[in-house]
Amino acid sequence: MHHHNDDHSCIEDSLADLALLDMLTAPAPPSPADLKKKHAYKRRDADLDPLLLAAAASYGHVTRNHYAHDFFPAVGDPRAEGAYDWTKWQPEDPSARHERKPRLKYVSRQAPRSQRAKQEGKENDSTGSTGGPLQCANNLPLPSSKPSSPNAAPSSSSPASVAPASLLPPSAELEVKCMARTRVPTPHGPVFLHLYHNTRDSKEHLAIVVDPAQLQDTPSVAPPIRSRSLDAVWSDSETEMDRITRGAYVGRLSQNSQIPSRPADQRRDPPSLDTIPSPLVRIHSECFTGETIGSMRCDCGEQLDEAIRQISQPLTIPSPTDPSRTIRIPGRGAVIYLRQEGRGIGLLSKIRAYNLQDLGHDTVTANLMLGHKADERGYAIAGAILRDLGLGADGSEGVRLLTNNPDKMQALEKEGIRIVERVPMVPRSWQRRQHSKLGADLVGVHVHDTDEEREKGVTMIGTGEVYGEDLDKYLRTKVLRMGHMLPLLSDPSEI
Repeated sequence: MHHHNDDHSCIEDSLADLALLDMLTAPAPPSPADLKKKHAYKRRDADLDPLLLAAAASYGHVTRNHYAHDFFPAVGDPRAEGAYDWTKWQPEDPSARHERKPRLKYVSRQAPRSQRAKQEGKENDSTGSTGGPLQCANNLPLPSSKPSSPNAAPSSSSPASVAPASLLPPSAELEVKCMARTRVPTPHGPVFLHLYHNTRDSKEHLAIVVDPAQLQDTPSVAPPIRSRSLDAVWSDSETEMDRITRGAYVGRLSQNSQIPSRPADQRRDPPSLDTIPSPLVRIHSECFTGETIGSMRCDCGEQLDEAIRQISQPLTIPSPTDPSRTIRIPGRGAVIYLRQEGRGIGLLSKIRAYNLQDLGHDTVTANLMLGHKADERGYAIAGAILRDLGLGADGSEGVRLLTNNPDKMQALEKEGIRIVERVPMVPRSWQRRQHSKLGADLVGVHVHDTDEEREKGVTMIGTGEVYGEDLDKYLRTKVLRMGHMLPLLSDPSEI
C-alpha cells in the first residue's frame, strides 16, 4: 500500500511539472493574474518557481531545452535584477519592457576559432604576417603576464622586444630549487632524476644524477651528490612524509625503508679524497628529434646515452686503508638536462631550419636566416643547478666536463664552476672509423659492436651510432664554424 502511495505522488509531481512546462513554453506568457492564483502551478520544489519564472520573463522566450537545463540568468551576480531576494520577485508589465535596464549577459572568454586565428596568427595564413617567410617566428601566443613590481619599467609592444614565451620577469639573482627527486632504473644502472624550478624562466629543467653508492648499505668513500635545496627544511609544518614524497630521503626507498634526509648543514658527508676522480658532468640541451624519434641529422640522442654510459662506468682507485691495493667504486656524476630545444631557438624554428638545410644551407646559416643567432643557449641555470648539487663551486670538488664546446666551458667558468678537466665527446661513428684506420691503441676508445650493447641505450638511438651524410655535414659545421674541438680529418670519407 505504501508503494502505491509513492506511485501516486510521483504521478502528481510529473503532472505538475508538465503543467508548468506548458505554461512557460506557450506562445503567450502568463498574465500576472494567472501567476497570482493560489496553487495555480504546484511543484514539489516550489521555492525554485520564482527563479524559473524570472528566467521566463527576462529571457523573452523559454524553450524546453532551457527548462530542462534549469537555466537561471545571473543568479549569482548581486547586481542582477532581484538577486537580493528571489522570493519577492514580481512580473513586470510587458509594455514596460523597453524601459528596462540592459540585462547582464555572460560573455565567453573563448572566442570562435576563426576569431582566435586572426588574433594569434597562423603559419598558413597569408594575411597573418607582412614580414618575409624567413623571419623569426613570433606568431605564438604569449602566456598571461604575471604581476611585476611597481618600479618595473613598462615593456614595449613591438615585435622585436617580445620576450620568449618561457621567460618570467628577471629577478635580481637567479635561484633554483629542486622540487622533486626519484630513483629511475636505466640500462646503464640507477640514476636519480631531479626536477628544478627557477626564477629565470618557467621551464622544468632536470638533473640526472648518477651516484648509485647512495643505494648501498655500506658507507661510501666519496661524498654523495645531493641537492641542497631539496634537503632543506621548506616549512616548520612539513612532515617526514612530505620530505620523503618529494624525494628528500637517504638510501633506497621501499616499504621497509623510509629515512628522511637531513639538511646539508646538519649531516656529515665523507671528505673528498684526492685519489677519487672528480665527478663527470655533461650539460645537455633538449633535442626532441634526436632523442625521441632517432633523427640522424644530429648526434644529440647518441650524446645523451653516451654521457650516462660514461658517467656510470665504475672507477678504480687506491684503497683508502691500503694504498698498495686498488678498489672499484661506482661511477658518479650528473647530466644537467636543459630545456632549450634547437640550441635555444625552439622546436618550431628548428623544424624550419631543417628545411633550409635541405636547400643546401648549414645549421648556422639556417639559424641566421630565421633571424636567430647561431647559438642562443645559456648556461646560467646549469651553473646554479651544479652549485645546488655541490659540484664545482663553493669550495666543493671540481668537475670533469664532457664536452667539445669551448663556449660551454667558458660560460660555466663564468658562473663560478671549477672545471679540472675536459673530456671529449667523440661521435661513435667517428670513433669507429678512426678505430679501423688508426687502431684501438691510438684512438683509445671502445667501439660498440655487439648487439647486446646496442640494446642497452637510454634513447631511440640506444648505444648504436648515428651516421650518414646529414650528420657528417652537421658535425663538420660545428667544427669549422662553431669552433668545437673534434679531430677533423681532411677527407670526409675518412671521418
